Amino acid sequence: MSRKLITGNWKLNGSLAFNASLVEALRAGLSAPACSIAVCVPAPYLAQIGGLVQGSPIDLGAQDVSAHEAGAFTGEVSATMLREFGVRYAIVGHSERRQYHAETDAVVAEKARLALACGITPIVCVGETLGQREGNQTEEVVKRQLAAVIHANGHCISEIVVAYEPVWAIGTGRTATPAQAQQVHAVLRAQLKAATPQAARMQILYGGSMNAANAAELLGQPDIDGGLIGGASLKAADFLAIIAAASRLVA
Repeated sequence: MSRKLITGNWKLNGSLAFNASLVEALRAGLSAPACSIAVCVPAPYLAQIGGLVQGSPIDLGAQDVSAHEAGAFTGEVSATMLREFGVRYAIVGHSERRQYHAETDAVVAEKARLALACGITPIVCVGETLGQREGNQTEEVVKRQLAAVIHANGHCISEIVVAYEPVWAIGTGRTATPAQAQQVHAVLRAQLKAATPQAARMQILYGGSMNAANAAELLGQPDIDGGLIGGASLKAADFLAIIAAASRLVA
């Protein structure tokens, strides 16, 4: 198995004091992990977290990036700005952005393109709603979402990370079974293989309520290369347990 990537998505959570305490606990609990680690934090905390993780195995990530390079776009944060703060990863197309901010596949693809242009690895999220799954549309939906990013990024597509996040399993406590998750990951891997010869080395993360209890079984699936972790990433013990599970799965 290849090296896993465990990424925390803090969402709209944190404070200066909480952040410092959490990162201190993470650093204290890490000893030469055999997986890659990142935390994607709210934009106001990028400078703070960038300083706190410096010299550690933890990379800095953003939760979004603008689809514009510069200009009159109040409230937006460009890829160039993120890069100046040492951001290594940026989540794009998270289901909450698609749902609450009406982000289309085309917008997500453009965000991925601009992140790549600035040397930032986009974590491209795809996933279906409960209604779409029950309507047997899962494969159609995730392939359509990924196809837009492949089309817009062409030869650079091997530089992205993909995260499968079944919308019905985000923050609900429900989780796709390892078999269900693996099935969709295999579909995405096949789609990437058709687009690039580098698909085998690309990382596809699972992002639907992975936690300390289910991480090992999910991460043991052949096409699941890591996790995009929500609530569990805000608890040092839980996040460290997921990292430990990923570290044990090294060839």
